[in-house]
Amino acid sequence: MADLTSQSDRLIADAKSLRDDNRTGGRHRRAVSSRSIGEASRKAKRDLWVKRLRNIAIALFAIWAATGVLGIVLNGIGFVGVMALILASVVAVAVLAGYPKAKPPKRSDLNKGDVGQMVTRTELWLEAQRPALPPPAAALVSDMGVQLDALGLQLEGLDQNHPKAREVRSLVGEQLPEMIDSYRRIPANLRTEKRAGATPDEQLTDSLAKISGEIDSITRQLAEGSLDDLAIKHRYLDYKFGEGAETSPQLENRT
Repeated sequence: MADLTSQSDRLIADAKSLRDDNRTGGRHRRAVSSRSIGEASRKAKRDLWVKRLRNIAIALFAIWAATGVLGIVLNGIGFVGVMALILASVVAVAVLAGYPKAKPPKRSDLNKGDVGQMVTRTELWLEAQRPALPPPAAALVSDMGVQLDALGLQLEGLDQNHPKAREVRSLVGEQLPEMIDSYRRIPANLRTEKRAGATPDEQLTDSLAKISGEIDSITRQLAEGSLDDLAIKHRYLDYKFGEGAETSPQLENRT
């Protein structure tokens, strides 16, 4: 009897906790999960809305043109025809505003193509996984989108057989999605139970933090050449037009 009472109390407490979470943080998490994690995601959403608006414009033009032709043939469409035109326009906008649907890349397609395309696909895939992750891990995924954008820029024009390209393919195209897949296969009620000193939620968050740090490190290493080139150009311009120019022979001859 005591066990039943304890279980009942626990269920009630869980229900209250879920209610409070929905009232306070639930809406916030849904708002956060709708935000793009990087430029690749924002571009994909912009392209999707361009297609939707194009389809809406085509549909409205077709509806109004057909109604105009019908009005000419029938010498007017009357009040009922006008209401039908308005209703058809509203339905077309409502339906086409959600079509085509956003489709994240398939897990099996992530590691295909060149390494730059792989990074972009993984970013889009990560955003789709974010709602299923615990809040600390979801926050890391949001930050990782910006990191992947920066990494993608550094990978442009890089030889696919370059050691860093292979390292990125292994880290971003294999280890990162495999880790999230492993987490998602764990039943939800077991994700907060400690195992080997940490819960699956904590293990996932810690692993994502390590991958995030490694992505940043690789990006910095790939950017070293550009940073050095910029520093050299800066020193040259400073010597030619800055303080270094004040002691140039041309100035000394004028004095």
